[in-house]
Amino acid sequence: MDSIFAPKSSSISSLSSSALLSRFLEASSSRKFSSLTFIGSRPFRPSSYSTTFAMASNDVSKPKIITGDFGYVLEDVPHFTDYIPDLSTYSNPLQDNPAFCVVKQYFVHVDDSVPQKVYFDSDEVHACIVTCGGLCPGLNTVIREIVYSLYHMYGVTTVLGIDGGYRGFYARNTIALTPKVVNDIHKRGGTILGTSRGGHDTSKIVDSIQDRGINQVYIIGGDGTQKGASVIFEEIRRRGLKVVVAGIPKTIDNDIPVIDKSFGFDTAVEEAQRAINAAHVEAESVENGIGLVKLMGRYSGFIAMYATLASRDVDCCLIPESPFYLDGKGGLFEYIEKQLKENGHMVIVIAEGAGQELLSESMQSRNQQDASGNKLLQDVGLWISQGIKDYFSRQKTMAINLKYIDPTYMIRAVPSNASDNVYSTLLAQSAVHGAMAGYTGFTSGLVNGRQTYIPFYRIIEKQNKVVITDRMWARLLSSTNQPSFMSDKDVIEDKTECISGEKKEEDPATQFLDNGNRADGVLENKEVSSV
Repeated sequence: MDSIFAPKSSSISSLSSSALLSRFLEASSSRKFSSLTFIGSRPFRPSSYSTTFAMASNDVSKPKIITGDFGYVLEDVPHFTDYIPDLSTYSNPLQDNPAFCVVKQYFVHVDDSVPQKVYFDSDEVHACIVTCGGLCPGLNTVIREIVYSLYHMYGVTTVLGIDGGYRGFYARNTIALTPKVVNDIHKRGGTILGTSRGGHDTSKIVDSIQDRGINQVYIIGGDGTQKGASVIFEEIRRRGLKVVVAGIPKTIDNDIPVIDKSFGFDTAVEEAQRAINAAHVEAESVENGIGLVKLMGRYSGFIAMYATLASRDVDCCLIPESPFYLDGKGGLFEYIEKQLKENGHMVIVIAEGAGQELLSESMQSRNQQDASGNKLLQDVGLWISQGIKDYFSRQKTMAINLKYIDPTYMIRAVPSNASDNVYSTLLAQSAVHGAMAGYTGFTSGLVNGRQTYIPFYRIIEKQNKVVITDRMWARLLSSTNQPSFMSDKDVIEDKTECISGEKKEEDPATQFLDNGNRADGVLENKEVSSV
């Protein structure tokens, strides 16, 4: 059963070419959904679906849901009107904005809509922006475009930057952000606001938001940060505050579910290729040369996979989702020896989370976590480098020359490339439009190429991971010609578990093939609200 998030007075687009949902309108006073139309399919009629609203005053945290004859479950994006009655509305400044009034066709297209009214007067908006977690290309671009969108689209002149992550709400001063201040920051790496892990004290943060008179909070961060944003949103809603909490997903690992990708990922892949190219030059310049590159990817191997596919110089790619073994027939060491005998050199790419189960680690290190709650990993690059050296030392069949390259922090500290700059702009502008329209508790993201709002609870449900029985991983295996390091039995068991649902909590929600469908022909579950 497919579920789709639909905003009020807006349009949505589903995920199947055979059933594109184009309009989803709500009657103004009854809070009932008044019309649904399919493209390429017969329409839903009012009698063919049932509506369930769980947004009563004593239970505001549950979504509004409707179900239809065709198996769809539609869940509404949180909105001010869910818990604050009799709100004032204002004319949308975009209707008179010179940048938009000349392209009216975009706002009357069947798949698009712009609210005629917004829930904030421009003069009353006090917005703030905070960046949390690790660095990522594009952070400054997102900051810049939120400020520019608020100023130039909606006439908002009070935008604050929260210094140093979540703890900056209650431990540090704010930074005044204006178009002049942020004008050139997209050309720099990192974040001008500073960042940190941890420091999340919900009561202190919401108290600070109240005390400062902030009514729009833009939170830029990864899955842990979005979990924190969800908690902040729930506390704000519990207090009945007219405060928007909007998230912009950030992680170069690309491990946030539902969305197509997170900003900074394309830049990370591009920069990773530089390290791979260097490793290839080093390896092919000496006899029996091995270039080993460790890339980021704690739980998801997307950077390693895409950088490998883009490079074409990699002979073996190891990621957390694909188990491997070292010794014995068909093991990694045997494959390395085979490649060196055939080609005289080899390039290996390994994600930081790969092979962690093979490392002999102490009980202390196994239980250690960083401030964000992430497990502290052993350096798999150094470990496997030493393992390769020890293997060939024992074999005494050939002398190897191994070069280990770890470009981790070089990759994430660079400015974003052109693709990520454009994507960051879209995410930022979309978040601002949603906030002004009164939506809250959502993350702005791209789903099947469409700008969407996704409620926090869907974003934080699980992590996006590479599906090693899917087509993209098969492309990689055919590119590198490496063994899968999995037996036929392992593959069959993996597919069986996925089909039976035993691994349901681990199956990423965004693993689509080229045509948007899963490998088994079933339309994948995705929850979106088109903007």
